Amino acid sequence: MDINRRTLLRAAAGAAATATSRPSLAQSPAATWPPGEHIRLWPKRPPNAPARLPTPRLTLNGPADRRELWLTGVAEPSVSVFRPTRPDGRALISIPGGGYQFLSIENEGLNVARTFTPLGFTVFVLSYRLPGEGWTEPQDVPLQDGQRAIRLIRANAASFGIDPAKIGVIGFSAGGLLAASLAAAWDDPVYTKVDAIDEVDTRPDFAGLVYPVTSGDRMRVGTGPAGRFDPKRRLGAQTPPLFIVHALDDPIVPFSEPLDMLQAAREAHVPVEAHFLQQGGHGFGPSYLSTDLPGSRWPTLFDLWVQRALARPIAAPS
Repeated sequence: MDINRRTLLRAAAGAAATATSRPSLAQSPAATWPPGEHIRLWPKRPPNAPARLPTPRLTLNGPADRRELWLTGVAEPSVSVFRPTRPDGRALISIPGGGYQFLSIENEGLNVARTFTPLGFTVFVLSYRLPGEGWTEPQDVPLQDGQRAIRLIRANAASFGIDPAKIGVIGFSAGGLLAASLAAAWDDPVYTKVDAIDEVDTRPDFAGLVYPVTSGDRMRVGTGPAGRFDPKRRLGAQTPPLFIVHALDDPIVPFSEPLDMLQAAREAHVPVEAHFLQQGGHGFGPSYLSTDLPGSRWPTLFDLWVQRALARPIAAPS
């Protein structure tokens, strides 16, 4: 089964019972996109650009009690920068999901920044191109933008006040597939170098996968090297530590997908930690689970895990 807008809407409605009643950022006039500090990934037109670029569009979507911003028509991929009051050198690139048909820019972008900047992370929300919006070789464009984002952030680490050896990614749903691809296929040559930034290492130092899609076949984005779209087949010695969160009652992505990723990581001796929640559904992000559910604590667990992963190597499974 592929993921599409209609199934995501159904899942969002079904998850409303487990969501908190706190108003979302999109219900405030201050919820604008992009924020004041954002950086284009590419100096000119992005790779694989069609003659006519898509038109950016922001809409409010989701169930009535949880309306949130969705973004389509990404023509100029960018990272939006959210700086903490007390930075600790860690950088987190948030990759929103949306079935590769839209970007859940609020739930899995703005809310990620709101959750993790108080913990010391400098958060970068990635606005990446959607394969179905006219790009040539569409299967490559998300990974192109993900690789370029890591290189750009690492190349400018000093200006961001971050440690270039403490840059990680966290991806949600379809964004989890991109995060897993960056962890497993970070050095795949998917675009021609455009400047000196493309000489910078693009390997993330850690990767979080939250209710992730882990099989590119579900996204139906095109053809290419099998491992690029099935990242669990590419895990190896250079794969960074992985952190997985998934709900067993997810109606969109079966728990077998992250479970397969967990098993593949163990077989490849990749450090991995996984949390399978009894209840949570799909699309809960960092702040939409009711606080009486244990799964609502996953951001705290992720923060502690990242601290440990960066302080000393985590032992790989034997």
